Amino acid sequence: MNSVPTPPSPMADTASADFETATYRKVGWRLIPFLLLCYVVAYLDRVNVGFAKLQMVGDLQFSETVFGLGAGIFFIGYFIFEVPSNVILHRVGARVWIARIMISWGIISGATMFVSTPSMFYVMRFLLGVAEAGFFPGIILYITYWYPASRRGRMTAWFMTAVALSGLIGGPLSGWILKDMSGVNGLAGWQWMFLIEAIPSVIIGIAVLFVLDDRIRDARWLNDAEKSMLERNIASDVLTKEDLPLRQVFSSPRVWMMSLIYFSFVIGLYGVGFWLPTIIKSTGVTDPLQIGLLTAIPYFFAVIAMVAVGRRSDLKGERRWHIAIPAFLGAIGLFLSTVWSHNTQLAMVALTLATMGIMIVLPLFWSLPTAFLGGTAAAAGIAMINSLGNLAGFVGPYLIGFLKDATQSTNSGMFLLTVFMILGGLLTLAVPARLVNK
Repeated sequence: MNSVPTPPSPMADTASADFETATYRKVGWRLIPFLLLCYVVAYLDRVNVGFAKLQMVGDLQFSETVFGLGAGIFFIGYFIFEVPSNVILHRVGARVWIARIMISWGIISGATMFVSTPSMFYVMRFLLGVAEAGFFPGIILYITYWYPASRRGRMTAWFMTAVALSGLIGGPLSGWILKDMSGVNGLAGWQWMFLIEAIPSVIIGIAVLFVLDDRIRDARWLNDAEKSMLERNIASDVLTKEDLPLRQVFSSPRVWMMSLIYFSFVIGLYGVGFWLPTIIKSTGVTDPLQIGLLTAIPYFFAVIAMVAVGRRSDLKGERRWHIAIPAFLGAIGLFLSTVWSHNTQLAMVALTLATMGIMIVLPLFWSLPTAFLGGTAAAAGIAMINSLGNLAGFVGPYLIGFLKDATQSTNSGMFLLTVFMILGGLLTLAVPARLVNK
């Protein structure tokens, strides 16, 4: 007589769930804080030029347009080398390639202290973009090696709090350097800022070689049972994804749609990232340290909002509205920052709302393309979306600088960012829910 299989007991299910939760907690504490630290120094080296502007433009006699072009030209080098860099990372491993990226960009960022002409400024910003190309999409890809879609939203949110943390930490730090290091050993404050803030990138880049593991199977800090469970979850997740040939990735309407959505959000990010110190200064605040401390306020609230909304999105398994609503709120904040531009307190409220909205949408956006792209298609697709989207980092600062020269106000530039944030929210709602809600 055949025996009837005994169904798993509730206690066994609970034990299995507890084991899975404990394992992912272990992975999270091992990887995410370190990746977050890497991105803090990366983003700081990318946007500290916004603080350098407070002294650099006057010292070197740069126009607002020259500064905007130089700040944005970073993204041309970034765009050209983004996809090749991410494909290389997928093939040679994250450990060596991310270390290479961080060490090279740290050296170039520090060398920006020697800039003396617009041409030199353009060249150094372009080279910084070339050096950093592949870092962010490489980390997004790396997270997909460890986490299935159901857990990826909150992990990406934690990782991308680095953008807000770089503002929270970098604002006061940059303001202090500009104020207190100016004139030390004959160097301007902005020169010291580039040098001091580049050093952590090189040090942490070297540490990457010893901390990161390329794949789950390489992790000596996991036992065999933990590795097997993680690999099973990733294998199951991969079954729902498309691994398209590279040619199809570049012609995929879905990938182009994602690129346009990301472009709309990134133009808001770098508009605020590069110009926030200038906007605060225009409200009547002149002390560099005080400007630095004020820039930390929007980023402080953004960190809290990013984690809370990212967690809620994962628990609900819903992506589109969790992206669209913050995008619309960010647009409202940008608009109100122009209405209240002559009142520091009200402008800070508006800028805080804008920064929170922009910061929330960025990590959650990456739950959209990673929900349907896998394998080499993920490496190329993520890099393509990121590189095309980051062209907004060139367009946004340049247009804001041009409009500021033309109108003697940042208000017209903020109106432009408002329109793009609304566009990004509307396009997100046009994405089919069945494709991304997991």
